[in-house]
Amino acid sequence: MMSFQEIIVYLLLGFAVAFLWKKFFGKKKKDKDCGDGDCGCH
Repeated sequence: MMSFQEIIVYLLLGFAVAFLWKKFFGKKKKDKDCGDGDCGCH
């Protein structure tokens, strides 16, 4: 059985991987449009 600390570590690792995945691979279509600051991303 996993300890409480191991569960926390794996959850944080999962959130970090998901965040990085969304940041780099989630919005490939809008990368060029957001370069000038007038893309309506807010």
